Amino acid sequence: MNTKTALTLRPGRPREFDGDAVLDKAIIRFSEYGYHGSSISDLNGALGLTSGSIYKAWGDKRGLFLAALDRYMLLRAEAIRTCLAEQSSGRSKIEALLQHYARDSTGAAGRTGCMVVETAAELAVADEEIAGRIAAQHRKREAQLCALAVEAQRDGSLHTGMEAAVIAKLLLTLQQGMRVLGKTGATPEEMQPMIAGLMQLLS
Repeated sequence: MNTKTALTLRPGRPREFDGDAVLDKAIIRFSEYGYHGSSISDLNGALGLTSGSIYKAWGDKRGLFLAALDRYMLLRAEAIRTCLAEQSSGRSKIEALLQHYARDSTGAAGRTGCMVVETAAELAVADEEIAGRIAAQHRKREAQLCALAVEAQRDGSLHTGMEAAVIAKLLLTLQQGMRVLGKTGATPEEMQPMIAGLMQLLS
């Protein structure tokens, strides 16, 4: 998954930079300040690259943004797979996933925020392509949550008669809501009652 991108700093002196490492820095910048709040000059400083290097590697700021968004969604999917792999029952997977989001929604990570949430709020109305990517990501997450709800009901770890599709929407709403609250400095202590309340509702 690591990508090396050729970069020429001066004629006759080719250099390389780690493309994934640069995209990771771009993710932080765009998550914190958004697309419109990140000028090329801001990105030069955050990424440690010249404007020419950014344009050569990704075409323009939008190209860099889309590459960073794709990488962010890939990394999030990998983190979720790891989180779920450690659990046995459907209910424990649901609760572990909520706790995972709670951790990511507090402290420094919480203040940085979620690139998907930031992008949805800032760009989904004005940019059809980006809106499509965000909608597809939400559908993917919702389908995964629905599958977990079905699993929990089948293995008997979740006894609610609520439809799995409804459970999935509630879980997705809480996950995204925690990410928004985290931007304003919500603490782990503030997240736990929300998780406990929802899990009690689903019992």
